[in-house]
Amino acid sequence: MRILTNARIYTLDPRQPHAAEIVLKDGLIQWVGNQQTSTTRSAAEIIDLEGRFILPGLIDAHIHLQKYAQNLAKVNCETPSKDLCLAKIHQRARTAPPGNWILGHGWNHNTWSGEYGTARELDSITPDHPVYLTAKSLHAAWVNSKALEQAGIHSTTPDPPGGKISRDDQGKPDGILFENAMRLIEDSLPRPSLEETAENIYQAQVNLWKLGITGVHDYDRQLCFSALQHLRAQNRLKLRVLKQIQYDQLSEAVDLGLRSGFGDPFLKIGGVKIFSDGALGPQTAAMLEPYQNQPGNYGMLLWTQEDLDQAVEKAITSGFPLTIHAIGDRANRVALNSLEKARETEKELGLPAYRHRIEHVQLLHPDDLHRLGKLALTASMQPVHAPSDRTMADQHWGERARYAYAWKSQLDNQAVLAFGSDAPVESPNPFYGLHAAVTRRCRDGKPRSRGWIPEERLTIQEAVRAYTQGAAYAAGWEHQAGKLSSGYWGDLIVLDKDPFTLDPDQIYDLLPSATMVAGEFVWRSF
Repeated sequence: MRILTNARIYTLDPRQPHAAEIVLKDGLIQWVGNQQTSTTRSAAEIIDLEGRFILPGLIDAHIHLQKYAQNLAKVNCETPSKDLCLAKIHQRARTAPPGNWILGHGWNHNTWSGEYGTARELDSITPDHPVYLTAKSLHAAWVNSKALEQAGIHSTTPDPPGGKISRDDQGKPDGILFENAMRLIEDSLPRPSLEETAENIYQAQVNLWKLGITGVHDYDRQLCFSALQHLRAQNRLKLRVLKQIQYDQLSEAVDLGLRSGFGDPFLKIGGVKIFSDGALGPQTAAMLEPYQNQPGNYGMLLWTQEDLDQAVEKAITSGFPLTIHAIGDRANRVALNSLEKARETEKELGLPAYRHRIEHVQLLHPDDLHRLGKLALTASMQPVHAPSDRTMADQHWGERARYAYAWKSQLDNQAVLAFGSDAPVESPNPFYGLHAAVTRRCRDGKPRSRGWIPEERLTIQEAVRAYTQGAAYAAGWEHQAGKLSSGYWGDLIVLDKDPFTLDPDQIYDLLPSATMVAGEFVWRSF
């Protein structure tokens, strides 16, 4: 038994919002209150927190665990200029053995005056290495000629379904790949071993603990799932993971008899992930009207309405909720239409009302603002995107950006709000997300005192709930996580400062001094 005492506890339980002491046993919360008198205190480990603050553990509702873990070793391409990115690739090439792949992540051509890189530029500094650099959005890639050659991509290679190979005036691939065309390269990359992937994820788990994250909803593929099972079998997985599966693996999962909810408190199968469109960065998000100053560019809708309706029906009749990636207003409308039909099908067939969700919900048409709440859907959103993307949103969406990253509108329209990071697209630091949600500003205070589209700001209480109760509900964990109450998991964080009274600008720099999972400290600095 462990007792944390002399603390200022925010339980997020309306029946008892504040407490001073919490008792934990066998991984669960036994009691929360102001003074435990009935417990035999001599038999317990008593930890005096000296007035520190306790909150429920934070849950990242959208992360790519394997990609985040791998990216810790990649070249950081998130640079203010293309030349600086090229210099970093050149430096890596000087030390990498000839023939080895050079991998990087994070470039954003929008910060490079809208200028994409080319294969020719990479060829001049990496003649002996294939190069694969993913964009910050993860919806585009920059490669050199050696990578194109190894993947068998040439002038006559057709664009794959849902993808595009960018080409020069002669029709030759120029080094930029969009959406599913990236898979042509990824299939040629050396596949990491199960053991290597598991170790990378374990090390990433340590980073996440230090940020106060005790649970995640993961969106990577089969190797990640196998690595998580490997860690679980070794009792080294100390992070609650809801594992989403990709739609192209649904039939295989059904053949194995798997359904949503299968698993244990540390690793559970969630829903089926479907991509409805691309992303804002490469302007592949599907739009109802063309991008600003780009006549004819409506982005890329990856499914027709009819095909998406059929895919959604297949998922729910197989026992899986949907988690649909939708960025542009057209993609969100198509996703909403399919999920509205899904609700009708659930009633007709006597199926449960699954906890469907739309991932990102980055831009909605005003006519669609109310539909997530009306359909009892979760708006799985990443507030940290807003300060990063605001310039692109204003540039490419213009006045439509009023309802971009519209967290407050979704909350007001009764949608469940679950927050995450989309790491490695952004940092998984939840305090960056909390700061963005409350201020709608960058760390430097821009764009202005009230923030970008200040009507969409949240209170700190609303934002914290989205990282706790909202994310727990979306995972089906609402009776185990998201608040500190008797019988709930012993997952919590300890802070030296009170986030609910702190100046909003200071939230960005907050970090926990301890993180507990299942009643054990997995990270502690005091």
